Parts: sequence; C-alpha cells; structure tokens
Amino acid sequence: MDFGHPAAIFVSSFIIGLSGAMMPGPLLAVTIRHASVRGFSAAPLLVLGHAILEAALVCLLLFGLTEWIRGDAAIIAIALLGSAMLLRMAAGMARDVRTLHFDAATGVFPGRPQNGKGSGGVRPVIDGVVTSASNPYWSLWWATIGLGYLLLSRGQGWRGVLAFFSGHILSDTAWYLFVGAAVSAGRGWFTDRIYRGVVGACAVFLVFFALTFGYLGVSRLVHIL
Repeated sequence: MDFGHPAAIFVSSFIIGLSGAMMPGPLLAVTIRHASVRGFSAAPLLVLGHAILEAALVCLLLFGLTEWIRGDAAIIAIALLGSAMLLRMAAGMARDVRTLHFDAATGVFPGRPQNGKGSGGVRPVIDGVVTSASNPYWSLWWATIGLGYLLLSRGQGWRGVLAFFSGHILSDTAWYLFVGAAVSAGRGWFTDRIYRGVVGACAVFLVFFALTFGYLGVSRLVHIL
C-alpha cells in the first residue's frame, strides 16, 4: 500500500481504527450503558469526548514530542513496534473471535432509569474522555501504531495528517453510533455470527498492515546498514 497518498492513509487508518474500536473494552461498555439510559443521543456525545482527547494528543505529538523523534533509528523503531503491536492485535482477535458476543440488544443495566433522562448532556462527553484516557491499551496504541501513522502521514503535510485523523475518528464514530442505535432500538439482527465475521475480517487486514509496517522498518534498516 502506498502510504505516500492521503487516500491510502485515510483508508488504512479507518480500517485499523475500526478493528480496535470493535473489540470489547471500557468505551464500548460505557456506550451501551449510556445508550440504554439516555438513548441514541449518548453515543455521539461519547464519541465527541473521545475525539477531543485524541485531537489534543495529536496536537501534542505534532507540536511537541515529534520534534525530538528524528532520524532513521526512531522511524525504524516505531515502524517495527507498530508492526508487532498490529500482529498482537490480530492474534488476539483471531483467538477471541469464536467466543465474542455482541450484547448491545440486551444492554440494560439493572437499577438504572430507563426513561432516557438518567444522564446529563455533559456527562457522556466527560465519560468519553475519562474512559479513553484511563485505558492502558489506548496509551499503548498511540505510543506505537498511532505515533507511527502520524509520522508517516506528516510526510504528506496537513493533508496527510487530516487524512489519518479523520479516518481514525470516522471509524470510532461509525462503530459507536451503530452501537448506540442498536441499543436504543433494541435490534437483534446484528447477530454474534455477523459480529465475529466482521472482527475476523479485520484481523486479516491487521496482518496485512502489520507486514506493511514491518517492511517499512526493515527496508529502512537495510538501507542504512
């Protein structure tokens, strides 16, 4: 894949972001909880909180941390670490795919009001920020895969950075809005079989991107030896 083109950055960022978003985690649990209480409107507010945190992190990386990440050694290390992280994600998804369950249709929490008035407008945004920031996996993802993608996309200027960030945020938005709609509507058509099939396909894509990242790192290493 030609990561020198913004369109390729956008598509790959979307697929990798979707792969991470679809796996069960704290933000998914919080989305189901809020959507079961407040309804669909909670989902975009949670995504907004998540996006605010990630936009702040991207700005920090662009205008601060990446200033000292220069030279082939840093790029090689980030590319290889990103490749290893993607392979780990793919292996974990492949291992868990047979036992995954999509419980959004029954995401009602006992003891919580079900009239859609149990959550203030600001609370889901704050929960989106706090839940994301407190997730160790989120920090690890940005320290490896996210940073690697940011360095690659920065080579295309602001077009590349915007392609990376918009693809990433769009993947979160698409998934969590779907979850919010499924919970609030009580739909049962998104079965475990479909869920597992989508996650399995994402795992295959992750292997491809891991090999691409690894190739970039190894080729740069061979070039300087």
